[in-house]
Amino acid sequence: MAMVVKNNLSAINTLNTLNTNSNALSKSLAKVSSGMKINGAADDASGYAISERMRVQIRGLDQANANTQNGSSMMKTAEGAVSSTVDILKTLKEKVISAANDDKTDADRQAIQKELDQSIDQINDNANITYNGKYLVDGSHNASIKTATTTRMTNNALNETETWSSTLTTLKDRNGNDLNIQSLDTVTVSFVKQGKTYTSSFQAGTKTMQDIITAANSQSTGSIKAGSLNDSYIGRDSAGDTVNTADGKKAMTIEAGVSGLKGQISGFTISVSNTKGQVQKSINAVLDNFSESIRAENVSNDNMITLQVGTKANQSIRVGLTDMRAEALGLQSSNGTTLNVSTQKYANAAVNVLDNALQKALDQQTTIGSIQSRLEYTSANLTTSSQNVQASESTIRDADMAKEMTNYTKNNVLLQAAQSMLAQANQSSSSVLSLLQ
Repeated sequence: MAMVVKNNLSAINTLNTLNTNSNALSKSLAKVSSGMKINGAADDASGYAISERMRVQIRGLDQANANTQNGSSMMKTAEGAVSSTVDILKTLKEKVISAANDDKTDADRQAIQKELDQSIDQINDNANITYNGKYLVDGSHNASIKTATTTRMTNNALNETETWSSTLTTLKDRNGNDLNIQSLDTVTVSFVKQGKTYTSSFQAGTKTMQDIITAANSQSTGSIKAGSLNDSYIGRDSAGDTVNTADGKKAMTIEAGVSGLKGQISGFTISVSNTKGQVQKSINAVLDNFSESIRAENVSNDNMITLQVGTKANQSIRVGLTDMRAEALGLQSSNGTTLNVSTQKYANAAVNVLDNALQKALDQQTTIGSIQSRLEYTSANLTTSSQNVQASESTIRDADMAKEMTNYTKNNVLLQAAQSMLAQANQSSSSVLSLLQ
């Protein structure tokens, strides 16, 4: 090999190797210090892009999980308010049953009335509960109601062959047994509308089921009408869905004369007593079995609560919370008049009102409870999904520290060797000086 001094190729080659080893050592040092084998797109372009998308997904899943937990807290707040209302209603039913007992004087019933009024006021306070300044069960978060619904109460205990023209004395129960209403029996009809109780009595005679409706309307014109008897059809609920009887057979249904809360019938009671004034319990168990099948609700926009529980658009749970105010439960009128228990008859009529109110409150409590249960499953699923995606992202991006330390040690030794050889290469050119002496 020729002896040259202008271009020291050995030193140049060694320098290139030194630079390569230095870059490799720098990358190894970055991987070891960060714990990641991909620190930038230059390390692995496709792996970096996949990893970043996974990181976005992980953050989205974690936020969705936080949303789910916040939504669960919101539902717990609403459930607490409704639970308190249910407790109040249970107490109120106890009180109205007490008021219906004739061991009470008028003064006693007035005392019960005062307690009832205060409890109803507390129900309104419960309905005004808020979460982060947002009212929950005051009716402001109803589902869409395009057409106001009408109170409907259905009797599933009367025989399916009965019609509104059926004579009271010939009525049969669902199993075809005679009710044995006598012509001299007294029939008392009571109902509650807008917190006011209406009651009327007549002798059974040759009267029909339609005469029960007529007797009710004699106290408040147009308040109640007889529902159509068309197979098992009862009507349409607030969602516009068809409501049918549970057994798929015909059943008699009464309807409020006016739709919405303004015309709501919150309690409908029929009582039959014989000539001795004794209440015919077996008859009443069938005839007075009109229970609310469709709830009266006003027109409402779609104000349902939306809980974003996914990383994509529209991955959400929508919750409609119904009105839990005393008026919506049938305990109070729009002008503040509350359920009346000042007489035995009024207190007796109030029992069915409390039953219907409890049914509404328990239905809402069940809805909220089912949403809470679903949110728990949703949170568990999101947690699992986040863990699985993070495990996948770790496989792509995280460094194998044992392997990287091995590479770091190797590159460090190679760098030191290159530095030593570069010194030797530079020294070899000095041998040319011996020729110039």
